[in-house]
Amino acid sequence: MGLSIESKEEKPGTLVAALKGELILGADCNKLAQFVQAQADRNHHLVFDVAGISQIDSTGIGLFIDAYSRLEKAGGRMTIAGAAGAVKDAFHVTRLDTVFRFVGTVDAA
Repeated sequence: MGLSIESKEEKPGTLVAALKGELILGADCNKLAQFVQAQADRNHHLVFDVAGISQIDSTGIGLFIDAYSRLEKAGGRMTIAGAAGAVKDAFHVTRLDTVFRFVGTVDAA
């Protein structure tokens, strides 16, 4: 299953990007990289809803590191919502759960 990205502005300055599918090495990772690059300077708060991600690898994790770095440089922030199962475990193993802000739902972001 490929990656789909649906985004909408929840309130001024906050964009929610709902991710569905697999975030693994390949062309789909490029989609997310391009999305982040286009949004990093436009929104102060980017919320990634990862509840629909079924699989993630080191390439996918790296994209979140890049997004975090880009947003920080632009004076913005990043939140990850809905991480569970293997996705949550991947962030825990890499200790990124101590760096990124995680919340249970988009509403909590």
